[in-house]
Amino acid sequence: MSTTNGQWYPPEWPERIRLLSAGELTPVTPRRAATVLLLRDGPDGTDGQDTPQDARDARNGDGEHSPDELGAPERLDTVPEPAEAPEGPETPPEGLRNAAGAADGLAVYMLRRRASMAFAGGAYAYPGGSVDPRDERMVTWAGPSRAQWARRLGLDPSEATQAQAIVCAAVRETFEEAGVLLAGPTPHTVVADTTGDDWEADRAALVARDLSFAEFLDRRGLVLRSDLLGCWARWITPEFEPRRYDTWFFVAALPRGQRTRNASTEADRTVWIRPGDAADGYDRGELLMMPPTIATLRQLAAHGSVADALAAAADRDLTPVLAQARVENGELVLSWPGHDEFTKHIPGATGGPSA
Repeated sequence: MSTTNGQWYPPEWPERIRLLSAGELTPVTPRRAATVLLLRDGPDGTDGQDTPQDARDARNGDGEHSPDELGAPERLDTVPEPAEAPEGPETPPEGLRNAAGAADGLAVYMLRRRASMAFAGGAYAYPGGSVDPRDERMVTWAGPSRAQWARRLGLDPSEATQAQAIVCAAVRETFEEAGVLLAGPTPHTVVADTTGDDWEADRAALVARDLSFAEFLDRRGLVLRSDLLGCWARWITPEFEPRRYDTWFFVAALPRGQRTRNASTEADRTVWIRPGDAADGYDRGELLMMPPTIATLRQLAAHGSVADALAAAADRDLTPVLAQARVENGELVLSWPGHDEFTKHIPGATGGPSA
């Protein structure tokens, strides 16, 4: 279904919403998931990309585009220390320059999901994915305790193991999809390079689920750096979706020496881009995104540096955002609480009063 901007809105949604409202559709239980907004200051373009091709094509008229407790306990309001940018000259992507022509502003790493993907195909998103049950296995841990993370994530303190699994999923998926690893040989260090053949073999084994993340960390003698993550938001896929996720969004600085790369088979493009520029592309209908993606981009755009964004994470409200559908004046109204820009009015509604 076309929109005037880049909001992801599958054509089957209206019928599924009607079925849910009529009590004819049973919501599936969402799977827990984690995604990471990798951030950096200054020069970008580590993947050889600049402005997303979709935006350039749209401006040039090329094609059509539819308008995504081993470590000591620490307080979770402690601000993660932003990693320095990798050394060496890099050219900022188009749109990441200030009026004087110098590199400027906070940038976020995004990937475009392949159009063939069953969920959110063609949409821009961040590295992330579902929790693997093996993410609950004990790992060497630095940063806030598992119980502290449980409280921060909105879980019961007794769910410390589940909290670890969510944090592990965030770190694991970032390594699997972007080649970036938030772990180090000690509780105060991070590996400087993950680009060798041996690293790639381990990453592929993780993706294939031939290797658990706990086994990977243990084999390499690494400590998971939970203190480098800040939790930013929590969104739950609407009840009328056949694939549902309860997703925690984290922010983290790109570690010094590490470089992102498109390591995911689920993505066909990657880009470092300033949040405001990505949001502008969405508003013009050039970049397709799911509501959580554009919402987090707009929130990040208010922060001028990685340090500012990481500091803000400590106070972020993690109340889950879940879409609601209701019948109003003969039409279905789909809305996301606190995010009026995503509200949709669907005429010709039938069924019960609410979803």
